[in-house]
Amino acid sequence: MYKDILNNIDNIAIWPTISFVIFFVFFIVLIWWVYTTDKSYISKMSNKPFEDGVNTDNKQGLKI
Repeated sequence: MYKDILNNIDNIAIWPTISFVIFFVFFIVLIWWVYTTDKSYISKMSNKPFEDGVNTDNKQGLKI
């Protein structure tokens, strides 16, 4: 039953191609971002979970 419904839809074959292109472009952009991002930014973001609420950008060390 479902096979017949999908076979009767016009241009159904284009949707898997579009999905693959979106998926591929997303990961290419993600890989490009990883390699071009400043390494200090990556280091700063990776240490965020360990910061106990202290703002390290502020030199006074005030609690947020």
